[in-house]
Amino acid sequence: MKKLAVLALAISVFACNEKEEKPKDYVTLSGTITNKNSDSVFVKKKDFIKVLKVAEDGTFKDTLKVTEPGVFSIGDGTEVTSIFLKNGYDLNMTIDTKMFDETVKYTGEGSETSNFLAAHSLKQETYFSTEAYKDLDSLAYNKEFDKVENELKAFYDNAINIDSTVVADAKERLPKIMKYYRFAIKQQLETEKVMAETLYKGADSPEFKDYENYAGGTTSLNDLKGKYTYIDVWATWCGPCKAEIPSLKKIEAAYHGKNIQFVSISIDDDRTHGNSWDKAKEDWKAMVADKELGGIQLFAPKGWKSQFITDYYIMGIPRFILIDPDGKIVSADAPRPSSSDLTDLFSELNI
Repeated sequence: MKKLAVLALAISVFACNEKEEKPKDYVTLSGTITNKNSDSVFVKKKDFIKVLKVAEDGTFKDTLKVTEPGVFSIGDGTEVTSIFLKNGYDLNMTIDTKMFDETVKYTGEGSETSNFLAAHSLKQETYFSTEAYKDLDSLAYNKEFDKVENELKAFYDNAINIDSTVVADAKERLPKIMKYYRFAIKQQLETEKVMAETLYKGADSPEFKDYENYAGGTTSLNDLKGKYTYIDVWATWCGPCKAEIPSLKKIEAAYHGKNIQFVSISIDDDRTHGNSWDKAKEDWKAMVADKELGGIQLFAPKGWKSQFITDYYIMGIPRFILIDPDGKIVSADAPRPSSSDLTDLFSELNI
């Protein structure tokens, strides 16, 4: 009888352990965000999206199921980074949005691959900064890129406890990435040189003429002389552009009635709106109304190919420009509304 009782107890313990050891079919994800930009965090991959609520103190915690392990993007609508998710993982994320890529860190079960992705992103940001190649001749430029490629290869080869598919993908994509940046950085440096020669402080600003005004009629840059003009070049599909809207509204309110006007120029075009200019314009008007955008809202007639846009060598948005009351350039690449540098600049100009 005693043996039967012992056996029953052993079976019971084994059954409990078996139940406890059953792997989770979901990911537990928590974190702390310093200087949070939003009350939500978004985890995305193709058709998958999960919204995690962020508390007032910047903390969040939730669970999510993934159909298969892989690299997802995680962000707050302003900044985004990568995270590797697999059911059974228990991850904690810490980040300071003021130094986004430099501070993202993962701990907990399964954190190794996500930390690898974060380190990889920071390396790319450092390696592919135009400043690193600014004063190099052609020979030195190519040597520097060869050095970067070798260092990235070594980084991949020394990856330990990292998901093999992530490392293999990074190795496979490396030649294409290097080819892209060799060309893109050279082009950017050439553009910056031309901008320095033509779009310097005090130079006459390129003009735009008869842009459609949301309030009715048309507006030209010449119509805006007499006050400083802060221009926001944006599009309805641009996430970083939309992330600046709350800050822009605050700036507009703070400087209402002062010697400055705020102009937003949409470069929505047919390529991103079903090859329809009418649809592009409808989407622009709908967002102006939906977001209750203030200031002077204008629509560039040819999107990216509009003369004002090409004259300012705008290849990425949002882009901000500050022009003085006489139509001369103060800054061809002015600080964003979310940056304290903008109000510092306004103070220097006694606006």
